[in-house]
Amino acid sequence: MAKMIHSMIRVLEEKRSIEFYKLAFSLEVADRLEFEDFVLVYLSNSETDFELELTINKSQTQSYDLGDGYGHVAVSVEDVEAEHERFTSAGLNPRKLVDFKNNGESVAKFFFVADPDGYQIEVLQRAGRFK
Repeated sequence: MAKMIHSMIRVLEEKRSIEFYKLAFSLEVADRLEFEDFVLVYLSNSETDFELELTINKSQTQSYDLGDGYGHVAVSVEDVEAEHERFTSAGLNPRKLVDFKNNGESVAKFFFVADPDGYQIEVLQRAGRFK
């Protein structure tokens, strides 16, 4: 059986991205590999083995065009309302908190936030299928 281990995104500024993911999700640098043309930075925390891989192409000077194919990355938290308040206080500009319903029943409680490169991250209340 396959085990998901990481997801990769291309970012323009290494320091800016590391600072965002640390502040927003308590992700720390687990590894950093420098190559001639690019750098790979692996971010993780003690909540999961899954990592976020940041790729920094040294020749890239303009923001990446995310196109219409990118969806989002999702994380779950114990208290989504408290996290929304924390993100707001930290100046991370989260979008509104949503209680998503299907046929009148709550399916998920969440908000979205964009990282410095425009990648969307969904922050979900840890409940039901979103553990």
